[in-house]
Amino acid sequence: MAFESKIRTIKWNGDSSRMIDQTIIPYEFKYVDIKTGDDMFVAIKDMIVRGAPAIGIAGAHGVVLYALEFEKQNLSLEEFKKKLIEKSDYLISSRPTAVNLKWAVEQQKDIIKNSKSDIQTIINDLTTNAVKLENEDIEINKKIGDYGAEVVPKGATILTHCNAGALATVGYGTALGVVRSAYAKDNTVQVFADETRPRQQGARLTTFELAMDGIPVTLITDGMCSYFMKKGMIDLVCTGADRIALNGDSANKIGTYTVAISAKYHNVPFYIAAPLSTIDINIKSGDEIPIEERSHEEVTHINGKIVCSDKAKVINPGFDVTPNELIAGIITEKGILRPPYEKSIKEAFNI
Repeated sequence: MAFESKIRTIKWNGDSSRMIDQTIIPYEFKYVDIKTGDDMFVAIKDMIVRGAPAIGIAGAHGVVLYALEFEKQNLSLEEFKKKLIEKSDYLISSRPTAVNLKWAVEQQKDIIKNSKSDIQTIINDLTTNAVKLENEDIEINKKIGDYGAEVVPKGATILTHCNAGALATVGYGTALGVVRSAYAKDNTVQVFADETRPRQQGARLTTFELAMDGIPVTLITDGMCSYFMKKGMIDLVCTGADRIALNGDSANKIGTYTVAISAKYHNVPFYIAAPLSTIDINIKSGDEIPIEERSHEEVTHINGKIVCSDKAKVINPGFDVTPNELIAGIITEKGILRPPYEKSIKEAFNI
C-alpha cells in the first residue's frame, strides 16, 4: 500500500520543465519554470533540482528544451542532430557523480542518433520519452518503497542521511519511499534525519517533506548517529545513492560512509534504496566512481555569512563511497539485492 506524497518535484509543462526550487526550502516553497537548455544546466549544477532520479528526469527534459531551441534556427537535420548531441553531453557534465543523469540523457541521445525522421518527429519522440521516464519514476519508487517496507520492524525508528525523498525524485522517494510505505502499514514508524552538512539537505528538505506528509521526524546533527545507535534508538538506516558499482559499492552524499561504519559497529542494518538506473554495471567498484568537488563556500558559509577563519583551507567532496560489505541490502524495484552483489546485480539486469 503506497502513501501518497503531497509533493511533485518536477513535471513537463508543454514547453518548459516545472520544478520545485530546492535552494530556498524551508524559507519558501515555490515552483520555477525552466525554459531553455542552458537554464536546465544551471538548475542541475546549482541544485535547484537535486537527487539522482530527479536529476535524470531534469536531464531528459533539458534535451527537449535544447531541441525546441534548435528547431527555431532553420538547421539541416544533420546539423540539428549534431548540435543536440553536443548539448546532451554538456548536460551530463553538470553533475558527474549521479549516474541517473547520464542514464536518462543517453536514452535521449539514442533517439536522436537512431531517428530517420524529420526534426519535428524527433522532438515529439524526445518529449514522449521524457514524460514516460517521469511517470515511470513514481511507479518505480513505490515498488522500492513496498519492498523496503518488508524489512522495517514494527514501530521502527529509521535513520536517513541527506534527502532521498519525494524532493529527490519525481514525487515519492527512494529511501523516504521506504519510509512512506512502512508508515502506511504502521503509523508508529518514525524517522531520525541527520542534518547532512554542508548543504543541510536532511535539515532543510527531509524534515520539510516528512512534516508536510505528517510523518514523525526528529532532526539530529551529523555527529550524533553513533550516540543514538549505542542507546538502541535506531533500528534501521536507509539512504539513497547517486551511483552504485557492479560490486555494490555505493556513492551517496558525503557522510554516508561514516553512518554506515557506525551502523555496522552497532549491528544496525544499513540499506541503500535506489532504482536499477542508479546501478552502473560498467564500473567494477566504487574506486571508479567520479566524486564531484563542490564550491568551498558551501563549507565556509551559512546563509551567506562566513563561519570560519578566512585563512582556513577547504576540501569539499560532494559524495563518498560506502563499501559493499557495510550494506545489508540494496532495495530496488525488482526486490532487495543481497550479497554477493555482483551476482545479484547481474541477475537483476539479466546478464
